[in-house]
Amino acid sequence: MSDLTTSSIEIGISTFLEAAPRAGGVTHAERLRQAVEEINLAEQVGLDVYAIGEHHRADYASSAPAVILAAAASTTKRIRLSSAVTVLSSDDPVRVYQAFSTLDGLSNGRAEIMAGRGSFIESFPLFGYDLNHYDSLFDEKLELLLAIRESEKVSWRGGHRPAIDNLGVYPRSVQEPLPVWIGTGGNPDSAIRAGMLGLPVVFAIIGGMPERFAPLVNLYKEAAAKAGHDVSKLQIATHSHGFISDTTEKAADLFYPSTAAQMNTIGRERGWPPYTRDSFDAARSLRGALYVGDPEYVAEKIVLLRKNLGLTRFLLHVDVSTLPHRELLRTIELLGTKVAPIVRKELARGAAQG
Repeated sequence: MSDLTTSSIEIGISTFLEAAPRAGGVTHAERLRQAVEEINLAEQVGLDVYAIGEHHRADYASSAPAVILAAAASTTKRIRLSSAVTVLSSDDPVRVYQAFSTLDGLSNGRAEIMAGRGSFIESFPLFGYDLNHYDSLFDEKLELLLAIRESEKVSWRGGHRPAIDNLGVYPRSVQEPLPVWIGTGGNPDSAIRAGMLGLPVVFAIIGGMPERFAPLVNLYKEAAAKAGHDVSKLQIATHSHGFISDTTEKAADLFYPSTAAQMNTIGRERGWPPYTRDSFDAARSLRGALYVGDPEYVAEKIVLLRKNLGLTRFLLHVDVSTLPHRELLRTIELLGTKVAPIVRKELARGAAQG
């Protein structure tokens, strides 16, 4: 990970690779190939990271993020390649480490793991895990993953997985240690855990006012300080939905239908009220959680977010399977060539002014 000064910030893309094969839209295979194209474009326009979230649903193509990222490792040189998140609770930490250390070797030290519980539960029955163990599974498997990245030979014993007695795990990563971030949707315990371990944290901010996450950032920093970690070296990221176009009006009109369709699909599963244009417009206001607009407006929102939360990385989550792929590519292009330079210029100006 590069050193970050007070005026610098990493900017990138996160995605779940939304697909719509049942509705006659983009297929899983098409979406996977699109992802490789997006990663290459993201590097070309100067973005810092591309992150893929693990899902096991028909409406996403991203059940194996490390494989997809590896497909782009040989055609890129600089961009960091991350999961967003790896559902660690329902996976084997040995295999997770091996997959991402392999990716790290292929990319010459650009792989990252973002570990989390996941926002959906399909992986638990799929891989034979009991949801009653939701919390203990994550705690135990995170412990093992960190032990594996710390030492070539591992001895470990837990309650959900067979013990390991002084066995090696290979290949070893190029980076020492292989970066592991903690992804959370706003759980205070997750923020405190990340701080105690001194791990970078990613907050998924998909609703409400992002500034309300400031108390969680404080909990994270306080826990890190109490555990003896250098607070000045902590890394804080956010994952926020958005879409960029040449004008704010065009961005909003293009992005609303796909956003409403996705929110209403998930909402029917979770008992949410119908998603409306009023809800959408409120969320894309300056203090809202949607980063939708022209480059200047999105940059203004990112600068405000940096001011409120002190983040070191911003991930724009873009999934628009119901829109032409060229619109998503245009968003990536604008984020790299227009938004990122504005944000960095404003942050540098603020740092210079003290």
